[in-house]
Amino acid sequence: MKRSETDSRFKWRLEDIFETNEAWEKEFSELEARIPSISLIKEHLTDDAQSMKKGLDEIYDIYFHMERIFTYAKMRQDEDGSVSLYQGMTQRAGSLMVKVSSALAFLEPMLLKLEDDRMKTFIEAPELKEYSFELRNILRKKQHVLSEESEKLLSEADEIARGSREIFGMLDNVDISFRPFEHEGKDIELSHARYMSLLQDQDRELRKKAFDNYYGYFRDHINTLAATYLSSVRSDIFFAKARNYASALENALFQDNVSTEVYDSLLRKIHENMGLLHDYVALRKKILGVDELHMYDIYVPLVRDFNNSYTFEDAEKMILEALKVLGEDYTDTARHAFTDGWMDVYENDGKRSGAYSWGVYGTHPFMLLNTREDLGSVFTIAHELGHSMHTYYSNSNQPYPTAGYTIFVAEVASTVNEILLTKYLMRTVKDPALKVYVLNHYIDQFRTTVFRQTQFAEFEKIVHEEIEKGNAMTAEGLCSLYGKINADYYGPSMEEDDTIALEWARIPHFYSAFYVYKYAVGFSCASAIVRKLETDPGMKDRYRRFLSAGGSDYPENILRDAGIEVGEAVELCMQEFGAALEEYKKICEG
Repeated sequence: MKRSETDSRFKWRLEDIFETNEAWEKEFSELEARIPSISLIKEHLTDDAQSMKKGLDEIYDIYFHMERIFTYAKMRQDEDGSVSLYQGMTQRAGSLMVKVSSALAFLEPMLLKLEDDRMKTFIEAPELKEYSFELRNILRKKQHVLSEESEKLLSEADEIARGSREIFGMLDNVDISFRPFEHEGKDIELSHARYMSLLQDQDRELRKKAFDNYYGYFRDHINTLAATYLSSVRSDIFFAKARNYASALENALFQDNVSTEVYDSLLRKIHENMGLLHDYVALRKKILGVDELHMYDIYVPLVRDFNNSYTFEDAEKMILEALKVLGEDYTDTARHAFTDGWMDVYENDGKRSGAYSWGVYGTHPFMLLNTREDLGSVFTIAHELGHSMHTYYSNSNQPYPTAGYTIFVAEVASTVNEILLTKYLMRTVKDPALKVYVLNHYIDQFRTTVFRQTQFAEFEKIVHEEIEKGNAMTAEGLCSLYGKINADYYGPSMEEDDTIALEWARIPHFYSAFYVYKYAVGFSCASAIVRKLETDPGMKDRYRRFLSAGGSDYPENILRDAGIEVGEAVELCMQEFGAALEEYKKICEG
């Protein structure tokens, strides 16, 4: 379908950012004209608090306009990537962003050169209240910042270190060549995207062939992939040592001011509750009726022939009803998302695939969707609406410098919405098949987002520790380690085989070390929030504070202010998983 054929009520209203493309061009030109004078900001920036405020106000105003220019152009391109006008606007905005970033690169090094006492006077100055957190964060980094010459060398080394990620990307996305395989007289094409759909097919022999053929590519290139990954690990360790961190893990967690104990606590608590996942795997084996359960059986839906249809209007009604627990103010605002140009709902020719929530400070958020009339799309809308509401409350309650929230907490609000929708459906649906489908979907979210991401987190922690100790790691060692961890997580009902031991070699996130644990923590915190909303009358207001905090403090502090401690959250999450699993057992056995 062409975009021009889509009803305007199902399109986002980017005119709320720039009324016309001409207005965009005008702001682009104005910002471009400011670049030569940016260097003048530093002349008096650190003279006194008033000068600091004036300089930072101008810097953040530049960031603000740059964000508007790039976001508008990119979202226009995402509407239909074939439109050359928006391709060009996006490229120009990207180039302008590079120029602006380069011109402003002086800021952090300049502030880091200040004496600690002088920096503290700026932090405590009333005039600089909205910049206080950013200044405190820069001061916190000082112990890990080296001399100007050393920083220059590290910057150049970083460009080399990124090579392992780029090599993996080329192998995984460009040079990869999956061989077609035969099934029932037909040649089956295989790709990354098609692989997951094949694993969800009810034909077990097809799943096995897809599984074996998919991992065959990684087996054929396992030594190259091991060398590539271990090069990335050694780079992590090099930069951690260079910046005086105790470990690569400490380095990775420092940006969010998260202690390594949070990471270790997640691993401990998941291990303490591993029996719950073992129970689910055993139940899946029983329901599928197989003598041996293999990893290629873990994604196939346990509910067959479920094809209920939901219109966009159905989705709106269901989601708003589910979110009523968050209060009238929340649902009234969320209602605007469905009616006031926040959402771009349906697929059209050239439109970017998938879904996201994005936007700019000073306007409402925007949601790109590719909605189909199925329950999965309803959950996607609820998820992206959670992100948008988080952005809306943060932007409404924070000045621009502290409005943006970190990845550490980014998935909390979206997951809260999904869980609330799940709870609402479980309370209200009459169709037994739908109830089983929803509950199984919920249980699988715990498996894929909490257990699986923690499994990844444990693997990369051990690999980094082994290299830090000076121990050798090889392709064989990586496969052996991953196979053992996988067996620990899935338990005795899952057959062990050599193929799944190759899975580490296909995970792109491993090239951004110690990132995936945030998914497990985010889901756990969301689960804890929903449980407390059900029992604690004060949780609604605390959750509103969380949504409104943006990036005004470190993520653990923001969660703590909402009554959420990460360790307790993981425990509550496991209790929720156990309760959902027990309910599922009763339905299946009843």
